[in-house]
Amino acid sequence: MSAEPDGPEDRLRRFATIWSRAVFPVTSTLSTRPEFEARLLPLARRLSEALRARAFDADAGRAAGAALVEEHCTDPEALSRTLDCVDAYLVLYCGEDGDREDLRARSARLQHAMAAGYAQALRERTLAEQEAIAQAALKAQGVVAQALHATEARFRAVFEGAAIGIGIADLEGNILQVNGALRRMFGLSEQGLRGRKVREWVHPDDAPQTWRLYEELVSGEREHYHLEKAFYRPDGTVLWTNLTVSLLRDADGEPQYQLALMEDTTERRLLNLRLRYEATHDALTGLPNRTFFFERLEKALGAGVGQRFGLCYLDLDGFKTVNDSLGHAAGDRLLVEVADRLQACATAPGEMVARLGGDEFVALTTGRDTQRAVDELAARIMNALLAPISVDGRDLTVRGSIGIVEGPAGERSAAEVLRSADITMYRAKSAGGNRFELADEEADARAITRHGLTTALPAALDRGEFFIEYQPLVHLGDGSVRGAEALVRWLHPQHGVLSPDRFIPLAEHTGLIVPLGRWVLEQSVRQAGEWRDRHGGEALGPLRINVNLSPCQLTHPGLVQDTVDILERTGVSPDALCLEVTESALIGADDDLLKPLRRLAEMGVDIALDDFGTGYSNLANLRRLPVSVLKLDRSFTQSMQQFPADPVDLKIVEGIVSLAHSLDLAVTVEGVETGAQAEQLRILGCDTAQGWYYARPGPPDRLHELALVDATG
Repeated sequence: MSAEPDGPEDRLRRFATIWSRAVFPVTSTLSTRPEFEARLLPLARRLSEALRARAFDADAGRAAGAALVEEHCTDPEALSRTLDCVDAYLVLYCGEDGDREDLRARSARLQHAMAAGYAQALRERTLAEQEAIAQAALKAQGVVAQALHATEARFRAVFEGAAIGIGIADLEGNILQVNGALRRMFGLSEQGLRGRKVREWVHPDDAPQTWRLYEELVSGEREHYHLEKAFYRPDGTVLWTNLTVSLLRDADGEPQYQLALMEDTTERRLLNLRLRYEATHDALTGLPNRTFFFERLEKALGAGVGQRFGLCYLDLDGFKTVNDSLGHAAGDRLLVEVADRLQACATAPGEMVARLGGDEFVALTTGRDTQRAVDELAARIMNALLAPISVDGRDLTVRGSIGIVEGPAGERSAAEVLRSADITMYRAKSAGGNRFELADEEADARAITRHGLTTALPAALDRGEFFIEYQPLVHLGDGSVRGAEALVRWLHPQHGVLSPDRFIPLAEHTGLIVPLGRWVLEQSVRQAGEWRDRHGGEALGPLRINVNLSPCQLTHPGLVQDTVDILERTGVSPDALCLEVTESALIGADDDLLKPLRRLAEMGVDIALDDFGTGYSNLANLRRLPVSVLKLDRSFTQSMQQFPADPVDLKIVEGIVSLAHSLDLAVTVEGVETGAQAEQLRILGCDTAQGWYYARPGPPDRLHELALVDATG
């Protein structure tokens, strides 16, 4: 029993031995097989290194393919046997302990590169032979016309020994002579080819100019032409060739014969078609990929007047859950089944389905009546997803969100159409999913604006584009200004002043709310210190500053320390600061979330429960929350704009105020716009209020002026 090779060099030599034994029988070389194996060893070593390299290098495969041609391995069987050998043994003997799936993928890419290098080298060699033959043919024109010419023997040797097919015909198209390579291409004997007419070889795939060029040549108007042409073999298969036809003239310069040089490109064409398919189709599902889809979409958008298109952009709802819970293999099987169902939905002329990547698919329909067709296509897709998909013994329910774009050709680019469909799809997903939505230009514009604002946020903070306005907090008992709420604004270079509702949700989504919130807190506390310094004595009392905290800031570990640092730097006492937290952010809050608020409250910082009454929290939970102020939502004051106010709302507010006071909580009311509202809220026992009745948000100096008026009034 022979031992298996144990070292990398032994395994490499074993691979080279197997390779040489497979290819040597079909190689036209005077070397012995061991000598041939020795020439293959460096190629095997380079392939092995490329297989295991950190970065994939296709040049190694191309160089190996070209080297085979240099070693006279020009028989098509030599390439086939080489690729089979690399596919079967390269990873086995040279892969060592690497990731087998990754090595197999690299091996396949090396095979493609070898085939490409082989084809390129063979083509260059063939072109060189064609040039040599053409030169010999020109020199041998007299041989055809005068059989006793002195160079007939040399021309005959080139004619018969050439690797490409050569045929000679008269100007009427009668085939007079063919060489062995041409006979093998067609699978016919010389008698089977001689006597046939060139015109008999018409093929449906002939280029439009093929026979026009032929007529120009035989009439003497053209000396030669070159094109790609297909021929039928006797067994019905198709032979693809690079065809060069030249005109041969006699000693007097008169046209006499035509010379055809044929290079068999059938295998190369099949390989190119295979590579083209792999480049334009998704490896997992077999559907056209993003590249292919964009080609079709651009063609549809470039159609003539009166043509329209309809596009469905599908994203599966909850697909990430499948991957996370069942694994990516199960997710892949799910995607394959979804792709099959979608493919069955788009079978009409002008329809196609593609996978863009992940769990995103697109379906396209074209024609003159796509307004109706795209709706029907979307409905078919939604219906196709109704039935559960069985994966690993589990029946999975699949749902999807679809964005639909439909319109006339020629008005938008492919990128614009796909962006609109993507935006519309996410609008359908935001509406609950399992539905389709039609594209809306205004909604698209809003989404694009939101995206632009999101990307501009970080730079805006660095450039100082944010500023703060202050809305006074007024005591309902004596009308004095007790402080202000800090409201951040964005002075956008293009859109002007933006209110918080335009950018705060974006900042929360991107995480920028933490540095932005820290900046607002520091600026606001610093302003509170300036108010204190400008007021001088105790006539006005300290003006408290209210600053909003987002849910993201609540969970940030640096909240307490940032607040302490800011208060110490500015010299402002903690009781001059009130942090506002929305009721919804504290619904169901656990002790870990409340811990930083409790620490701040113990320091003397007031905590206000903002938008109180909009959530569904248990009022009994107020006892466990470290809050000292309730801020009633403006919805409670809206019914008080008219007299008499709704008695039910009055009872609700009265009950909340009574409960808050029993828990030693102050009550602030938002949205006060009339004197009647202010008076009614005062009677109900509310402590402070804010709203347009007193002042709109404005610069800090305005608050100081209002405070001075109250103090001297």
